[in-house]
Order: sequence, then structure tokens, then C-alpha cells
Amino acid sequence: MLVFVDANIALFAVPKTGSTAYHLALKSKADIALVGKQALKHMPLRKYDQHFAPFLKGAYGLTPERVAVMRHPVEQIRSWYKYRSRDKVRGANAVPEGMSFDDFVAEVISRNPAPCAKVGSQFTFLTNDAGELRTDHLFAYERPVQLIRFLQNRIGKPFETQKKNVSPHRDAPLSSAMEADLRAARADEFALYDRVMEAGGHLETPQID
Repeated sequence: MLVFVDANIALFAVPKTGSTAYHLALKSKADIALVGKQALKHMPLRKYDQHFAPFLKGAYGLTPERVAVMRHPVEQIRSWYKYRSRDKVRGANAVPEGMSFDDFVAEVISRNPAPCAKVGSQFTFLTNDAGELRTDHLFAYERPVQLIRFLQNRIGKPFETQKKNVSPHRDAPLSSAMEADLRAARADEFALYDRVMEAGGHLETPQID
């Protein structure tokens, strides 16, 4: 997560939404950069609300607007599948040889997912315990121009991103039956993504704290 004081924004890092590229490009311009340990870099909104937001407000009088990126749910999970299928991934987090994407998705939405399929949920990352969206600005991964223009306008400086942590190419088809199961299991996430796209790729929901 990055915090920009003058721009008054906090940029969150939702896993598998291109966050690493943006954070590497912008961390030198940020006033606070949590980019080390994964638990800090990928701090979800509910943990931010509980711990970091009160700290920023109490210590520095800051209440930055919250900015995040959301990816199509199927593609975000597909990225996890490819990423954990790499040869360099070892142990329980590695996708077993021969596991299809259908099998992986089935594990993701099961009650007790295998370690390799414990990938979390974008909806859970972006909402509080009541399921309420906690971002002020939520951008679609598939509409990068919107986010880049917003960040450049707010930060006041141009920047360039380079692809980082790109998942390797691998065929990963998803059957219509399994996609239907995924959509049923994660209906809230698909509905939120649809809201972002219906808003043109930038969903504005100002928070009142």
C-alpha cells in the first residue's frame, strides 16, 4: 500500500490486479510505502479501517481517499492458477501437476480449499465485515487508462509502469458449468465487478468516516 499526502490518496494492492507494477513505479513518490512483507503490501480494506486508518488520522491528521483496482473474477483466479503453476513454486502452494483450471476453481470455492487454491477474494479484500464497499475509487484492471490518468492528475507527476510478477502463459480453459458454479459461489464479487464496468471502469463511492 502507498500513501500520498499531498494527493490525499492511499493506493491499495489487491493481489493479481497489476498492483506490483504500479507500486514499483510510484513508491519513490509516496510518503508512506508498505511494500515489503506481503501482509503489509496487500493490506485489505477491513484491516486498514481497523488499524491503519486510525493511526494515520491520529498521528498525522490524514484521511486519504482509498484507491484500488479490481479484475474480472475469472481472470484474477486464472492468474493465481498460472502463477502457482510455475516450476519455481514448491510445496503446498504449488498447483499439482495435472490439475486443470476447472479443478482449481472447484478447490477455490470449496469449503476447505487445498493450500494451492487459498487465494482469497477480491470482494472480501475491498469490503468490511458487513459486505460494504470501502473504497472511494475502484478501477477496473481492464481499463488501465482510467487509473493512470487519475493517479497522474492527483500526484501531479507522470510515471511509467513495467510488467512485474506476470503469470506464465498456460492454457487454462474454464468450462461453462464450472464458471456457473463460480458465479453462484461468488455472486457478490461478480456483481461488484459489474458495477465498476457499468461505471465506465471507475466506480466512485465516497466514504464518510
